[in-house]
Amino acid sequence: MEITDVKVIPVDDEKLKAFVSIVFDQCFVVTDIKIIHGPKGLFVSMPSKKRKDGTFKDIAHPLNNQMRQYLEDKVLTVYRQQVGSGTGGGQVGGGGATVGAPAGGGAAGGESAGGGGEAGGEPSTEPHS
Repeated sequence: MEITDVKVIPVDDEKLKAFVSIVFDQCFVVTDIKIIHGPKGLFVSMPSKKRKDGTFKDIAHPLNNQMRQYLEDKVLTVYRQQVGSGTGGGQVGGGGATVGAPAGGGAAGGESAGGGGEAGGEPSTEPHS
């Protein structure tokens, strides 16, 4: 599965930095992904739904660490390119930038800084800002 498009809409907030949508294989989209600035730096928070007891459960999330790392690398790379370039345009009506992903996988890296559930386990119950 390949991420073929990433759309980033920056937000001017202390913790919430951007909303993101990603397209897989030019045929499936996941929206309401967030980029959060946490204690260990930026991380990707998957879309979640608030339960009656006040906890949050991920609606969609990667099932393994390899896919999680690929997704995070791709999303954070696009975010950093957009924020670093100082441009906020590119997407009609949305104010964000759209960047298509090249073929191939993401770079290997360290563990996730947070957000969403762990691969193969229960999703995070931390509130998402």
